[in-house]
Amino acid sequence: MRKSVLRLLGGATSLALFSAAPAWAKPADPSAKPVATEEPAADTPADETDGDIIVTGRTSRSITQVTGAEIQKILPGISPLKALQTLPGVTFLTADPWGNNEQNISLFVHGFSASQLGYTLDGIPLGDQTYGNYNGLSPQRAIISENVDRVTLASGAGDLGTASTSNLGGTIDTFSSDPKAERGATINQTIGSYATFRTFVRVDSGTFGDGNSLYLSGVRQDGRAWDFNGKQGGYQGNGKFVHDDAAGKLTIYLAYSDKTEPNEDATVINIAKGELPGTVPYTRPFFYPDFAGMQAYLASPAYTAALDNYRNYYSDAQRTDYLGYLKYDWNLSDKITWSNQIYFHHDDGVGVVAGPTSVAGLPGLFAKYFPTLTPAQIKAQFGGSGLATRTTEYHIGRGGLISTLRAELGNHQIELGGWYERQSSSAYRRWYALDVNNPSSPYTRPRDLAAPQITQYGSEVHVDEIQTHIQDSWKIVPAVTVIAGFKSTFQRARQDVPVQPIPGSFTGSTALPVGRLNTSKWFLPQAGAIWDVSDNDQIFVNAQKNIRQFQTSAASGLSPFALGSQQVFDDFKATIKPETSWTYEIGARSHHSLNWGPITAFEGQISYYHVDFSNRLLAISPTTVITSIASGAAVLANVGDVKTDGVDIAGTLRFGSHFSIYNALSYNNSRYQDDYTIGIAKTVVPTAGKKVPGSPDWLNKTVISANYGMFDAQLVGDYLGKRYATFTNDLSVPSYFTLAGRIGAEIPVGNGALVRKLGLSLNVTNITNKRAASTLSIAQPTNTYNAFPLPPRQVFGTVSVGF
Repeated sequence: MRKSVLRLLGGATSLALFSAAPAWAKPADPSAKPVATEEPAADTPADETDGDIIVTGRTSRSITQVTGAEIQKILPGISPLKALQTLPGVTFLTADPWGNNEQNISLFVHGFSASQLGYTLDGIPLGDQTYGNYNGLSPQRAIISENVDRVTLASGAGDLGTASTSNLGGTIDTFSSDPKAERGATINQTIGSYATFRTFVRVDSGTFGDGNSLYLSGVRQDGRAWDFNGKQGGYQGNGKFVHDDAAGKLTIYLAYSDKTEPNEDATVINIAKGELPGTVPYTRPFFYPDFAGMQAYLASPAYTAALDNYRNYYSDAQRTDYLGYLKYDWNLSDKITWSNQIYFHHDDGVGVVAGPTSVAGLPGLFAKYFPTLTPAQIKAQFGGSGLATRTTEYHIGRGGLISTLRAELGNHQIELGGWYERQSSSAYRRWYALDVNNPSSPYTRPRDLAAPQITQYGSEVHVDEIQTHIQDSWKIVPAVTVIAGFKSTFQRARQDVPVQPIPGSFTGSTALPVGRLNTSKWFLPQAGAIWDVSDNDQIFVNAQKNIRQFQTSAASGLSPFALGSQQVFDDFKATIKPETSWTYEIGARSHHSLNWGPITAFEGQISYYHVDFSNRLLAISPTTVITSIASGAAVLANVGDVKTDGVDIAGTLRFGSHFSIYNALSYNNSRYQDDYTIGIAKTVVPTAGKKVPGSPDWLNKTVISANYGMFDAQLVGDYLGKRYATFTNDLSVPSYFTLAGRIGAEIPVGNGALVRKLGLSLNVTNITNKRAASTLSIAQPTNTYNAFPLPPRQVFGTVSVGF
């Protein structure tokens, strides 16, 4: 451990004590305007930034940012969330290099997991990112990667006005770029490993009429998974219109996404069965389209010996989304602005898996629905192939309004705002036959081929979200600003169950609950301060309370609506409180021009944070085993508190205008404070004092950038510390280090040429071809966990042409 710490510190020694460049203090851009409010301006075009990883604004909280230019350097077309992996305190893992596959994404920020963070696009809510989402969609479906202006991370506490019900551990805000002032078009073509073929086209109108501008863009991405023949990609379209004049700014944004992502099967590590890393498969690839191979496998000794790590025929996630908003920022006077934004989102999705009928608790499930049939007759019932296709079919319909009034009154900046959303979602679990004579494809909806053999359950949920906030930013003296306010949040949710599961078919359940679950939190305060020690140095401090409203789905997440009986649900309502957190931050930012030989500038930030996380919810299976196929209705229990302490230190050294080194070192210590019990026997699981699994103690990120003339190059290093893989910390996966790189060139073009811009780039991910554990899935009992594989080295080339 001591050597690991010294190695990490050695990488950051030359960077003193601070991190990433604050935009508010960059002397290199004398025309830059300071940000007057807590959050960065939403309309800075991506092509007006320099692509740095920076810290934004005059805030009392730790906020880091990745610009659109930097995102495309990491990998053209990359998910906005995956681009955050270079920021301090962030752990982002997935089994594909783009970060698009939502089924196996792992995101931790300061010990909080993905569904405990808040997400927005241009201010509109994107939900909590739970797989099989019920209240939103992923950023990579909400916007095409190349249209992203920037992504900001508030790693401790988000803005009071953030439209989110889940931002316990901070917020991730994605901002779309505005149309360009000049008319033109861009075509990017990426090809690469595993038959990747990605085409992006954007057409900008330039400014026309009286302050009007717009763009239309589309992308088609096609490829396959790296360890099996799974189709990856789909189509997306974005359009944005802006009218900007002295009275205000009107913005209209529309997005369409139709994507298919092949899922990945994790490898199960079950110590009780003698399974250890190295003795189990590194990957569990699907057989599709080799149906004959699948049939031979089912008849082979390898299948019967596979235990937990059997192979399926196929699995994927199909999602179609329509998203849009209309926003008007009205300049009531030079001191008062009123912003109003209405939005809508419709999603039609399905998760599909086709696998053997004799594993994962399926014989018991099918026996509930076909009690008189023998196993041979069950096989015939499902098409004679020995396989069945399971779907979870989702629908989301939601719309809302966000309104914010800002006023400058002397030394005070007052902000008053509200958010309302009406949300409807449904989830139906169905099982279909897979015909031995006409096997299905993962890319066709099973409902379009035949009626289901089983509709296991059907849930429909309606939710009203209401949130209000008020905040005052008071400049007490020219160098000191105090920021204080509070928000109130209310959730009104009701579930109806048109199709109840047969008692016992949904593990441990008698019926899904019907009824209402309402929660209210009137006072969630925030207070902070900013001290401008000098023109180039700033100290900040902040304290904030947040809540995660109860999740509202019968199919995903830690939802009370998935509880296995009406009585358990009613008891939950009467006794369990929502998860809450108090987050405390203190830090300093600095930016200085230097004359230390080759070192010409330094910019950075250091922050310390402490979190008191209360009322942690955990799904405790009544049988202690929940399979990913048969699923289970668990008991949702309050298992106590978590306390977190951590430090983020990072910074950028500049060696003239052609070379820079960015490094970020993070330490996080998140520990459970209580034991919990499982089963009728109340067996104690000794988690008190144990660290949160899946979240490493140590992170270190390095970005080395160089440019000369028409060429630029970048090398990105990512060290991920040891992670515990069980709640009791008796199993762990080792640390590892990965490298990614890019070489690019901007080819000079003559004046007056049709082509205004020509760029070439080559990106390589996982340069050393490291094999390691990517996402971890922590299961019960505590001596079992699942590990997804790390994607191998992949190479992508991109040609970008601007007209």
